Amino acid sequence: MSKRLKKELNIMVDEKEGHLYLGDKKKDLKLLMLRPLDIIEFSEFAGTNADDILIWVGKSLGKEFMVKFFYNKDWTNETMATRKEVLLGSLEALELMGYGHITCKFRKNHILLEVEDSLACEESDNIMAKNLCLLYQGIFSGLFEILRMDVDGEEIACALLEAEKCTYKFDFIGGEFEDSLIDQESEQNVSEFLSTL
Repeated sequence: MSKRLKKELNIMVDEKEGHLYLGDKKKDLKLLMLRPLDIIEFSEFAGTNADDILIWVGKSLGKEFMVKFFYNKDWTNETMATRKEVLLGSLEALELMGYGHITCKFRKNHILLEVEDSLACEESDNIMAKNLCLLYQGIFSGLFEILRMDVDGEEIACALLEAEKCTYKFDFIGGEFEDSLIDQESEQNVSEFLSTL
């Protein structure tokens, strides 16, 4: 993380305790520092249960992240447009904290999240780095759960498996999104598609 960014965000690092603090150390928001290698080693230790555990850990992190920023907030009565804006802002915050470049696209009945330069890419030589993608899936699930967006998701493309970026698809269980919330395809994507016909 650049020194400029650390200063702007007022990030304090306590390497002895393994925590990052946003603002004053006495404040309530602190983040556990996990190196990609730590998660990979944990996955080897956990064995066959690692997938569910990593998704649960990620989901817990995502939920805690949202609760700390929006404590005592009930999202049930908020419009989907407001929830979308909060989701986009939260993803931007994750990006600033080093989770890679994250883009979000709302479609008629699902949401696509794409991550470039994820933490998994740092350990791309290690076959177990794929487990980091499960952590991302869990984090995104945690954000959606707090925002009361009923979705079910999975990773559908991975940078570690020769894709350009990691892509997560979250199907919207609540039906379909309003037309005003749907992100249009860019002209570049449309022209790329047309060239394949």
